[in-house]
Amino acid sequence: MPETPNLPQGRADPMVPRIARVRKRRREGSVAWTLEVETNEPASVAFTPGQFNMLTVFGVGEVPVGLSGDPAKPQRLVHTIRPVGPVSTALVGLGLGDALGLRGPFGASWPMAKAAGRDVVIVAGGLGLAPLRPTLYRLLAERARYGKLLLLYGARGPHDILFHRELESWRRRLDIDIEVTVDHAVSDWRGHVGVVTMLISRAVFDPLQAIALVCGPEVMMRFTIAALRDAGLRDESIYLSMERNMKCAVGFCGHCQFGPALVCRDGPVFRYDRLRGMLDLKEI
Repeated sequence: MPETPNLPQGRADPMVPRIARVRKRRREGSVAWTLEVETNEPASVAFTPGQFNMLTVFGVGEVPVGLSGDPAKPQRLVHTIRPVGPVSTALVGLGLGDALGLRGPFGASWPMAKAAGRDVVIVAGGLGLAPLRPTLYRLLAERARYGKLLLLYGARGPHDILFHRELESWRRRLDIDIEVTVDHAVSDWRGHVGVVTMLISRAVFDPLQAIALVCGPEVMMRFTIAALRDAGLRDESIYLSMERNMKCAVGFCGHCQFGPALVCRDGPVFRYDRLRGMLDLKEI
């Protein structure tokens, strides 16, 4: 069962967007932009790590975007976006003060309660670090509740790394292990080179009491699951965030059906044993 309800609380109609405005925007590496938006309503929009919003550029369209900010600071909602289509390109083209529509938050969250007292292994590929970032904020804010914390992150190249300054700040802490690898290095890169799965075999954690949170391209997640299982993690201790083409976000239209599940209603966070055998299914 989802850890949180998938419908936004306190809203009469989840299909009607709030009006929001861009308050901050910044480039994230060479591939993405982060938009910080604020709604026109007095109450903040509370969310839990792993949830997503539906963002509308009026006259262009609507897309789902995972929340990438601090859940302890819901007054401003942070979304990290890679421009790959007309709506996402229009979103990153918005300027300060520009209006957009916002529905949400929707979806099941990362299993923070189940992670308490356990080692937490976070494996992110590319833009997959963005929906895991709220989890890192929560884990570090409540550090005493968890065992070892590990972040294993892979990007195409050094210039594609998201949240670079924040990663460096977290690396200076003594209570989290962070390893970053790139597929293609440049001359001044001093870190790991290779796929993110190679970091799993080097990581030190207790597989019998660890929990893994994974987000990235689906091919990366398939190989990551195999590496985590080889390391001794049980299927029920591995959680994934799935990306499917969500439209309504509330389970009405069926556009994001994934086997027997609807990603918007039952996910986007799933326990791996629920998805076993379905990860090779093609999106329609």
